[in-house]
Amino acid sequence: MSIKSKFSRLGVNNAPGQEVRQDAAGIETLLRGGPLPGIPVDFSHGDVDAHPPTPGSFEVFSAGVALGGKQAYTEYRGDIGIRELVGERLAAFTGAPVDARDGLIITPGTQGALFLAVAATVAHGDKVAIVQPDYFANRKLVEFFEGEMLPVQLGYAEAEEGRSGLDLDQLEDAFKAGARVFLFSNPNNPTGVVYSRDEIDRIAALAGRYGVTVIVDQLYARLRYAGVSYTHLRAREIDPENVVTIMGPSKTESLSGYRLGAAFGAKEIIARMEKLQAIVSLRAAGYNQAVMRTWFNEPEGWMDDRIRRHQAIRDDLLAVLRGVEGVFARTPEAGSYLFPRLPALAVPHDRFVKILREQAGVTVTPGTEFSPRTGDSVRLNFSQDHKAAVAAVERLAVLIERYRA
Repeated sequence: MSIKSKFSRLGVNNAPGQEVRQDAAGIETLLRGGPLPGIPVDFSHGDVDAHPPTPGSFEVFSAGVALGGKQAYTEYRGDIGIRELVGERLAAFTGAPVDARDGLIITPGTQGALFLAVAATVAHGDKVAIVQPDYFANRKLVEFFEGEMLPVQLGYAEAEEGRSGLDLDQLEDAFKAGARVFLFSNPNNPTGVVYSRDEIDRIAALAGRYGVTVIVDQLYARLRYAGVSYTHLRAREIDPENVVTIMGPSKTESLSGYRLGAAFGAKEIIARMEKLQAIVSLRAAGYNQAVMRTWFNEPEGWMDDRIRRHQAIRDDLLAVLRGVEGVFARTPEAGSYLFPRLPALAVPHDRFVKILREQAGVTVTPGTEFSPRTGDSVRLNFSQDHKAAVAAVERLAVLIERYRA
């Protein structure tokens, strides 16, 4: 693969915050009616003004700055004192030990952790099982490192309540076909479904049987709604040296501006990740690392309140969407994403996304970013101002009717 071809596959026009760079030329002839008034809402990412960062995060950051060089120039895998603190908290949360010295690395965001983890496990020609739909960067990273993707379908729309709908037979077929890495998110991004204990146990058993390394992105594992149980893969019957778990405080805790993530698990893979981080960014920003001290240490009741507020937004948006004929939207069990499937429209769905932004001031991420099979869906990050989000989805509903086939 030529370098030009490799980078041509890394389109960023639909990435969070990048839609403003898109050219809307060519949709003029498709427009029906005039613009809809309302506060613009960008559902491609969360609104940290509507949901502020963890209390005390700036003060902890400032204290890190005051430490000067001691905080600025940490080990490449992160300050050992912070790693020990975070390791204890992650072990308590996930139900399995974390080796803070050799089995944990602090990264520039969970995106950085994901890049390093894939780079540390996938080389040219390696077969990788990935879920569809799932986080858009998974596919791009496998392609960039010239791996061969073996898609495994997530039947979230048809699955019974309490199950993600992962096709476990297809997953085993991928392992039989030679996949040695399995990459997935739990809770799933973009659908918000959570894998059941049975599904996680089957993944663990299959990974052990076929000697597969599993990279699991658990970014939204803390933002779970009422009555939803969660099973950590690393705490089940699986070789700890075959699992890398990725988490961070960027989403639920609204600390995305600090660009902090953590990967923990298989020591050999973590060591490779450190070697690569040493030539990519040296380390996660030293001063920012101090903010990890607030992670899993929020004021009493703060997390419960954040979850309650997000659940209220989720429910109100679902009520609007389900009032539109032909729209399907499964209730997210965790995270802050809705992934509604739209009805047939008189314009292509990718054009409708641009029309929606131009006529209604509503930015969404097209479903094709997550799977070639979900082109009729859009992703909405509902971590927004409550009233503005509801009004924006009401405008979406108006335009669905306006452009209905």
